[in-house]
Amino acid sequence: MRVALLPALILLALAPLAQAQTPAPAAPAPAAAANKPLAVVNGKPIPALYGDLVKREMAQGQPDSPQLDARVRESLVNLELLSRAAVDKGLDKEPNLAAALDIRRKDQLAKAYLEDYVKAHPVTDAEIQATYDKAKAQPMEPEYRAHHILVKTEAEAKKLIAELGKKAKFEDLAKKYSIDPGSAKNGGALDWSDRRAFVPEFSNALAGLKKGETTRTPVKTQFGYHIIRLDDTRTPKLPPLDAVRGEIAKQIQQERIRDAITAVRAGAKIE
Repeated sequence: MRVALLPALILLALAPLAQAQTPAPAAPAPAAAANKPLAVVNGKPIPALYGDLVKREMAQGQPDSPQLDARVRESLVNLELLSRAAVDKGLDKEPNLAAALDIRRKDQLAKAYLEDYVKAHPVTDAEIQATYDKAKAQPMEPEYRAHHILVKTEAEAKKLIAELGKKAKFEDLAKKYSIDPGSAKNGGALDWSDRRAFVPEFSNALAGLKKGETTRTPVKTQFGYHIIRLDDTRTPKLPPLDAVRGEIAKQIQQERIRDAITAVRAGAKIE
């Protein structure tokens, strides 16, 4: 289980100074390394496990080396001294900090519980197959390829529709007048998408068009006024099971997480 480490900023900021002051310690024998603390600060040992966790954050793809070990060690020494100084000043009792620490602790525990739950309820091949078969039995949502022009006012849209009626080229008008940054430079072209990719007003207008047809009146959405041309439609094919097995497994794992949350809430008294 990967544990995200909050003090990374402090560690990375102070480690180079410590590294310059302290040489890398000699590597202990493998048998002793498991039990020997990374350092002892004012009589308090820093477990070697702490070093393993921090090294993952600090390595950032770097190869293991004595220099990296030295940075990790001195960073944890700095962290121990600074956190102890904060406690001595009573900063851990400050309400906002205390709340943040408590939330962070609970967040890590919750993640650990959910990971353990998913591990205890592994996804089976039968579940993956059943999920795939269910999707295969359902009708596929058609996909649309279209062009559109987006403008700010209805008057602008009506003017452009009139220009199209005079044989103006749709793509040229889109490049010149459309305010949609994602499609204007491509002449208003949109990628293949099913209706769920669009806001309802756009989606309904698109589905009401025949291939090659353009909306005769502006389509108003939260973004402005659209002129839409339907270029083509297709019915997508479901990919082979092996191509989507990983995605299905993740989907089922998400269902496991929802099940775990539902279970703990069911046994709780929430007011």
